[in-house]
Amino acid sequence: MNTLSRREFLAAAAAVTATSTLRADAPQTPDWIDAHAHVWIDDVAKYPLAGKFKVGDLVPRTFPPDKLLELVGKNGVRRVVLIQHQVYHGSDNSYMVATLANFPGRFSAVAYVDAARVDVVAELERLRKGGVRGLRICAGDGGVAKWSDNENMKALWKRGPEIGVAMCPQVSPDYLPEVDRMCRDFPETQVVIDHFAKIGHEGQVRAEDLDRLAELAKYKNVNAKLSAFYGHGDKKPPYDEIVPIIRRCYDSFGPQRLMWASDCPYQLFGMNTYEDSIALVRDKLDFVTEDDRQWMLKKTAERVFFS
Repeated sequence: MNTLSRREFLAAAAAVTATSTLRADAPQTPDWIDAHAHVWIDDVAKYPLAGKFKVGDLVPRTFPPDKLLELVGKNGVRRVVLIQHQVYHGSDNSYMVATLANFPGRFSAVAYVDAARVDVVAELERLRKGGVRGLRICAGDGGVAKWSDNENMKALWKRGPEIGVAMCPQVSPDYLPEVDRMCRDFPETQVVIDHFAKIGHEGQVRAEDLDRLAELAKYKNVNAKLSAFYGHGDKKPPYDEIVPIIRRCYDSFGPQRLMWASDCPYQLFGMNTYEDSIALVRDKLDFVTEDDRQWMLKKTAERVFFS
């Protein structure tokens, strides 16, 4: 049996130490954050579907968190912000909250609540205790045309910054003036605009829509998602027609208030892939610096949803 002399042992230990130092100094594996994805399963007995939906209406039939993590991990993404799929599950956020508990540290979450319920603020506080960091809100929530006419909605915007919950509007460009009113009345509330406010979803980018979105940058707590590329313009890679929209957002908000997101699993439909989505921001924007990319692919979402 061979044995090491003391000199050989010390030399080997020094070599290991040197190797460890080199590894520590070497470039680290990316740990990007995907700021917008959905998960669901077909266990409708435990997690009932909303309205008239049935199992056969789920497309895809299931998209569980372990499948999502496997997909994103191949592209340098380690953490994901889950968005409640209110179309399938309404304001029942139980599956998403359970996912937070089952995968600690890997997910944050944006919930959806019925803004017409009497105890809506108490419900938001309960969800926050379960790990929720954002609230998805849509035009017409609360049963009124304008959020500013709804006392519950105003109460949510007031309570949000007090407990660390961002308001996350999913709206069309025509509703941006109402978003502006709420941002003016509640300037301390963190706001994250989904999917460029759907500018270009109909195939045409109107200058006035971009102006409305860019105008929101005057509020220091408004952020925007660079997301759902599959739904803009030509609705297929390489998404060159989206670059001017991203540039306008970049010039208006700056990289520290922009966050990339895939909107999986919808980014996987047709000719689109997950790699196509992240590659646009990671590799193809020649006007951003490496530090800018760190903010857009990680640090902005980290600040809003994980800090």
